[in-house]
Amino acid sequence: MYRWSKVVAIVVTLSLLLLGCQSGGNNTAIHYEKYSGSFYDSFNTLTQFVAYTKSEEEFQQYYDQAHERFIELHQFYDIYNDYEGINNIKTINDHAGIEPVKVDRAIIDLILFSKKWAEQIGSDTNIAMGSVLQIWHDYREAGIDDPMNAMLPPIEKLMMAAEHIDLDQVIVDTDNNTVYLADQQMSLNVGAVAKGYATEIVANELMAEGLLSGMISAGGNVRAIHKPLDNVRERWGVGLQNPDKFIAVEEDNLLDTIFVDNASVVSSGDYQRYYVVDGETVHHLIDPKTLMPGQYYRAVTIVTEDSGVADFLSTATFLLPFEESKALIESLEDVEAVWVMPDGTVKATDGMEKIMKSHGATGAKSE
Repeated sequence: MYRWSKVVAIVVTLSLLLLGCQSGGNNTAIHYEKYSGSFYDSFNTLTQFVAYTKSEEEFQQYYDQAHERFIELHQFYDIYNDYEGINNIKTINDHAGIEPVKVDRAIIDLILFSKKWAEQIGSDTNIAMGSVLQIWHDYREAGIDDPMNAMLPPIEKLMMAAEHIDLDQVIVDTDNNTVYLADQQMSLNVGAVAKGYATEIVANELMAEGLLSGMISAGGNVRAIHKPLDNVRERWGVGLQNPDKFIAVEEDNLLDTIFVDNASVVSSGDYQRYYVVDGETVHHLIDPKTLMPGQYYRAVTIVTEDSGVADFLSTATFLLPFEESKALIESLEDVEAVWVMPDGTVKATDGMEKIMKSHGATGAKSE
């Protein structure tokens, strides 16, 4: 269902590999080696895991733990498929207006997280927009399968669906771990936040198990765990895709590189999932005010520690006019952003500029 997210994943993967090749020192008291692995069976995207560990066996333990957890969280947050013995987001949607559904705490926490941030920042990122997003999904899939007959959804159909996106109708009972959708025609779609939220869970669990240095790239949601233990660099480098370049085949496909230590880098852009109608690109980031794709930017990238927050904010800022989007970021602590405008102009917060390669930043120990 996320055909173009594969491309984004490859972008980050290639960037990580290239930047990783810059390492090679061995002067630390304890010698760490860089290992990497990837899997493609969760969140319908490629997830790459890179880590510095004392042995391959140690890396394999962390890799197996991350892989298993990603699969579990994917099943919890899936809106399309049933899994034996699991009540997931699809189960909640299937029981809208019928009865509360008992779910794992990881689902409860994701929903509460999304509701809290939506309320806190007055966001247009609404996990209760499932009825609207499902229409867009169906038209996008049909348009990809049959490009000659690709169409936009009728606005009347979207407006009828939008009558059923009230986030207050998502009733969470934390005592009994149940979720109830009070409107029978509403449904949840956690695509704007689930992958980043899951990435943060996995990163924290790996650190709790003792991982000191690593990088997770889950389809473009990048979470750096501390710094590279190569005795050379102090920060990881994360490449940002140029929205005008097709990353898999074009050279010079990076817009910039951001250097981070223990932080997340998440982008939302019009190049990630889209289809073409009458020669015009139609992307997947839907503005709840217009029920049409947001038109303010080509891409927005957020840097902050928590990957779930970064994922949520990348969508929220993408759907706001620049002055409002910038004001939102500046109202939050330890959050930086870069916006790629429709004409290709790049705007960034002051803090973001300090970690961008184009402004002189590097990952080296000495600046």
